[in-house]
Amino acid sequence: MCGLCGEIRFDGGRPDIAALERMTDRLAPRGPDGRGLWSQGPVALGHRRLKIIDLSDSGAQPMADPRAGLAGVFNGCVYNYRELRDELHALGHRFFSQSDTEVVLKAYQEWGTDCVERFHGMFAFVIVEQDTGRVVLARDRLGVKPLYLSGTTERLRFASSLPALLAAGGVDTSLDPVALHQYLSWHATVAAPHTVLKGVRKLPPATVRVVEPDGTHRDHRYWHPVHTRRPEYAGLGADDWTDAVLGALRTAVRRRMVADVPVGVLLSGGLDSSLIVALLAGEGQRDLATFSVGFESEGDEEGDEFHYSDLVARHFDTRHHQLMVPSDRVAGALDGAVRAMSEPMMSHDVVAFHLLSEQVAKEVRVVQSGQGADEVFAGYDWYARMADVPRPRAAEAYIDTYFDRSHADLAAMVHPDLLPGRDISAEFVRAHMATEGAETALDADLRLDTLVMMVDDPVKRVDNMTMDWGLEARVPFLDHELVELAAACPPELKLADGGKGVLKAAGRKVLPRQVVDRPKGYFPVPAIKHMAGPVLQRVRETLTAPEARARGVFREEYVAELLAAPNAHRTRRGANTLWQIALLETWLQTHGIR
Repeated sequence: MCGLCGEIRFDGGRPDIAALERMTDRLAPRGPDGRGLWSQGPVALGHRRLKIIDLSDSGAQPMADPRAGLAGVFNGCVYNYRELRDELHALGHRFFSQSDTEVVLKAYQEWGTDCVERFHGMFAFVIVEQDTGRVVLARDRLGVKPLYLSGTTERLRFASSLPALLAAGGVDTSLDPVALHQYLSWHATVAAPHTVLKGVRKLPPATVRVVEPDGTHRDHRYWHPVHTRRPEYAGLGADDWTDAVLGALRTAVRRRMVADVPVGVLLSGGLDSSLIVALLAGEGQRDLATFSVGFESEGDEEGDEFHYSDLVARHFDTRHHQLMVPSDRVAGALDGAVRAMSEPMMSHDVVAFHLLSEQVAKEVRVVQSGQGADEVFAGYDWYARMADVPRPRAAEAYIDTYFDRSHADLAAMVHPDLLPGRDISAEFVRAHMATEGAETALDADLRLDTLVMMVDDPVKRVDNMTMDWGLEARVPFLDHELVELAAACPPELKLADGGKGVLKAAGRKVLPRQVVDRPKGYFPVPAIKHMAGPVLQRVRETLTAPEARARGVFREEYVAELLAAPNAHRTRRGANTLWQIALLETWLQTHGIR
């Protein structure tokens, strides 16, 4: 819901309102329903509104509360805002709107930065204390909502997207070698606070940053889920865990129905999205809108799973919509998807999500989506390989299993000036795995995937692609209470039944068995996975363009080798290497980065 931006000056000057307007305008797709600016002294805020809660003008932003001495901008949704509103009202607060934004302001007035611990939801917000000039920035526990930063000693700018910061100007757009190393090691993931550009950072998830008027700041991470067996769950058997997971997911789905507009579901036909549909039907939802996308097959690669999504739609009598995308449309659709990316994202389904979101936004403004279940409940096949790994070897096993390539492989790909002298991606993993709070090697693996890899890959992908069409996607599998429960669940229950065992057991209580017991599916876009035709031509033009040659990120002989055999080079995890490097260069060119 919405897009926010702003500027804070530390040098006694006034914010650059023209730059603020450019940022606000660049965020227009995220908030097509309203535009607002606010400025006082050294701080200015901008906002684009997507009307989901309190559709009246009372919910417009930036929102100023003169009685509280606060002003703020907010992106996302606090699902328990009505309960918090009642609690705050009982404490003497008076409200002028029905919005969750005002609840956030009043909650900050009452509880200070601790207010975030009371929020169930996805959010990024910025609050200005008008009397002190102090500014508070915060992000939800699992980083569902983004917050990008670009700062100098004179000022700090922030926005819901990286392209909005570029629109403001004054950004160091040189490549960040740390981020490039991570991008090529981790399937295009770049962990906070880095981005591929040196001049842009992102506030980490579960973080509150307090910025003082002189530019100094302090960060507080307010959520640390433990991946250990907890005493309160001692004695629970497999059936007890199934019931607990199903109950927590039902609560998570119910929470995400809070809206003053209809809420639909992105239905792939897999276990995760099908569970959401089943639970909504169980809550009495009728005439539920569901949406699926598919692509033409290429070779022996199937491009749709309509058989399963149709089965679920019929079983629960949903108002179902199918979108079949012909292969010759994929190349053209790439442009829009890449423009919508705040950072380069190589997963094939980024195009699928962008195309699907365009159609879904014509029908509803809010959808629930099944992202996150595989990371939270151990759904990928590589998790089984971690089951018998001794805890001290967790990092090395993860590196062997998850990394796309080794540090030595990068030396053959990347220009030496952009390659760090040591394996910084492996160092990051070793440091994370050594941290307390994860009992087994698999626990440590799932913690890293849930808190880092998932946030800056599938979660970011869903936000960017849906919000580019003014569509808000809610992800019940990332409800923080459900994530905490899953983290405590014994690993063998998650690994059972080929992965996501406890979730499959929950699914058998509410879904047709053929949906639960089907082979695991993915979201393929065959025209990209099997590089050919218009997509390959586009890739070839991108990598041989003058901008790419001048930038010189990748060694010319390496690029030539990939182009000579487009489908022969794969990462350890099977992704197309040519697509990975072409996507990075495409993103840079699309966003005008020289």
